[in-house]
Amino acid sequence: MDMLVTALLMASTATPVTATPSPLDRLAAGLGYRVTVVDNRPAYCPPLAIDPAAPPPPTPLPPRKCMVLDIDLDIPADVTPPADLELRTSLIGSVLLIDSAEFTSRLVNGDVTVFALKPGRSLEAGRHYRIRLTASVPFFSRAFVLPNAALAAPGAAPVVIAAARPGTDPETGLETLPYVAPMTDEPRLATAAAADRNVWLTPVRAFARYAARGAASTPDVVILPAPAQASRPAGAALDLSQGVRVQLRGVSRAALAPALAGLEKIGIGTGAVPLSIVIGDPSIAAEGYRLDVTTTGIRIAARDSAGASYALRSLAQQATHERLRMKPLAIVDAPRFGYRGLHLDLARNFHGRDEILRVIEQMAAVKLNTLHLHLGDDEGWRMDIPALPELTRVGAYRCLDLSDNTCLQPQLGANPARDSPTNGYLTTQDYLAILAAAKARQITVVPSFDMPGHSRAAIKAMEARYRRLMAAGRPAEAERYRLVEPDDTTRYRSIQTYDDNTLNVCIPATYRFVDTVVSAMARLHARAGVPLGLYHIGADETAGAWRNSPACLAEAARTGTPIAHLGARFVERVAAMLAKRGIRAGAWSDGLTNADPAALPAQTQSYVWGGLFDRGVAEAHSHANRGWPVILSMPDVTYLDMPQAVSPDEPGATWATREIDLFRLYAFMPGNLPANAATMTDILNRPGTIDDATPLAAGHMVAGIQGQLWSEMVRCDSQVEYMLFPRLFALAERGWSRASWEPGYTPGARYSYGDARIDVGAMLGGWSDFAGRVADRLPALDHDGIVYRLTPPGARIVAGRLEANSELLGMPIDYRTQNGEWTHYTSPVAVQGAVELRTATPDGKRFSRIVTVAADRAPWQ
Repeated sequence: MDMLVTALLMASTATPVTATPSPLDRLAAGLGYRVTVVDNRPAYCPPLAIDPAAPPPPTPLPPRKCMVLDIDLDIPADVTPPADLELRTSLIGSVLLIDSAEFTSRLVNGDVTVFALKPGRSLEAGRHYRIRLTASVPFFSRAFVLPNAALAAPGAAPVVIAAARPGTDPETGLETLPYVAPMTDEPRLATAAAADRNVWLTPVRAFARYAARGAASTPDVVILPAPAQASRPAGAALDLSQGVRVQLRGVSRAALAPALAGLEKIGIGTGAVPLSIVIGDPSIAAEGYRLDVTTTGIRIAARDSAGASYALRSLAQQATHERLRMKPLAIVDAPRFGYRGLHLDLARNFHGRDEILRVIEQMAAVKLNTLHLHLGDDEGWRMDIPALPELTRVGAYRCLDLSDNTCLQPQLGANPARDSPTNGYLTTQDYLAILAAAKARQITVVPSFDMPGHSRAAIKAMEARYRRLMAAGRPAEAERYRLVEPDDTTRYRSIQTYDDNTLNVCIPATYRFVDTVVSAMARLHARAGVPLGLYHIGADETAGAWRNSPACLAEAARTGTPIAHLGARFVERVAAMLAKRGIRAGAWSDGLTNADPAALPAQTQSYVWGGLFDRGVAEAHSHANRGWPVILSMPDVTYLDMPQAVSPDEPGATWATREIDLFRLYAFMPGNLPANAATMTDILNRPGTIDDATPLAAGHMVAGIQGQLWSEMVRCDSQVEYMLFPRLFALAERGWSRASWEPGYTPGARYSYGDARIDVGAMLGGWSDFAGRVADRLPALDHDGIVYRLTPPGARIVAGRLEANSELLGMPIDYRTQNGEWTHYTSPVAVQGAVELRTATPDGKRFSRIVTVAADRAPWQ
């Protein structure tokens, strides 16, 4: 025993041994890595290889689009690269052509692409190498070049290239991509087709845009979203700095706690001013309220606690604006739509409990009432299901291992470290905390695990479970939740180029799995005191799976169902399973189109995500005519992962639209979908026409609106907030208030760009008021630490004088000339040479990205 103690003491005091970095580690640490988007309009685009086993493509094939990309590698002078080196990266789109003497390429799965040394080739120390790619997806933004490229070699653990890691801008608080070259050549990079009329929103163009829209006003009533009716009775101001004495009838203080806390946050404590809150008034619509501020006190009446909470939120906004000395105010208010939602994708890149709680509080402040949590997709499973631990043990983490044995492949450029923010999941306690916070703010949480497509994380996790139990000699248990059919030889590629992401909808294990997941979620909702009333199945973008599945061939023969419609039968079956539990089903609209309405529960909810200029209007109307509640989720208006400006420096996906700025979402007319053609352009920025070929039947209408934040390119919590705010205010406005300039719906009407039935003058007047209310709200976001988007200023130089303007009222603008200090802009000023500009937060603590303007540059420079 003494010898053991001595040995332990010697071990504890010994000098720790530092592992010598491997050649691969040294190479990754010192490698120069630079990516340049060369051309989005090359003269030649090679054909995309088509799987001979796949269904035939649509006829005629759409015109090919592609882009040219350079990857430049500089080998350190003191490192000899290992033999059989591989460069692994996430690449949006498919490689069509590679021009490299040293490397060849192969698609692993999804977006994971490997560049491997050709047989007999090697890299030398101190040399420069270039890989030129032609790929299938144009890159309109630097954000398309995903980070965390890695090196791999036999006998060594893969390692991320240091130069490929993202950074953080201390002034904006946002992620930076220092390895991506600036994009400066608008003619070659801004568009991918001659018909495309998109142009970069340069400072000069932004100046003209903001000037044309008109200056924001300073509204008297600043409440977001706008109340249905607001008036100003005569009388002296009420001093709320004295504090309020809350009197409740029909409601407990606990039911209003977050909204009452909002009063305390702005400085209204307990005091002398009477604040009467009465709920149970049947004459007031659900979620509606009456708010009366008089010279002697405040009265709130509502039907329910939601309405009373919203009244308190309105009071807090207005009281802040009036510095707690409120003039008399009378508001009668109620929402336009009963469903006003926000969809947050936690699956592609994880965003945890604390960020969700922050978003929930901001939702409540602007009267959004539904949080749709996307918890499972190809790239991650983000919810603890105790009965199936592999779902999170394997499915919640990405790493550099391509085998999917203990973690998933490193899709979407995510940081592969296990403790990175993009990895992880919600524990049951996290989810209960989210449900509790949402309940306290009258927000319904709708969980979603996308199925049967978009299910790679679940499939790989259940394969890991299968292997574990088979190794333990428990084959029956191993098969219980296996989501693939071993004898299925179908070959397919999903829209995101996965070949293994679709559940087999014809085997019992799939439905056993769904039932186990839904049961776990229902139990959590019950524990939180908010029964699970709506579950979103997903059901979108199901690839051409099952064609050679023995189980599906047998089912198709037995039921007479075409193989292509088996996904719809899955939706019908899962919706029926949910209905037996008293849970309504929701699904993306494309998954419902081929479903049999008679086989679905009556209140199945359709989330329509067809584009306005595509199938969206007809789909929304036809699904509403079936009696389904329709939630408008149009990607060219409500997908908040789309860019906020046409710019190479703005992040966001561009497959649906090149730009959703605050104005575009504000101008949306959800009650008259064809009318949007009068003011909006298509993805190529072209005027168009929307024909109401599928009119709404009498008595049918849409049920609500939802914004979607998909997270493929949203890795940081700060980026979540940047993409959501302030656009979420426009979403809330459109969900709550009907704009005066939105014309009533006329079945069968046809609208084209510039249609005189839309009063553009009234729209711009409404925008001026709305923009003023948004600007008034920003200091509250600053107080809460929300990293909202600061729109860079517009600017031009005319006759040697700098002129600048901003999208929102009163936003501070700074400028500087070369090597100069930042100066606050107040009015046109004489300048020489190029000028840099930025917008600042009202508190001056954070800034927009910097833009540059010069009198003698091309329009895009």
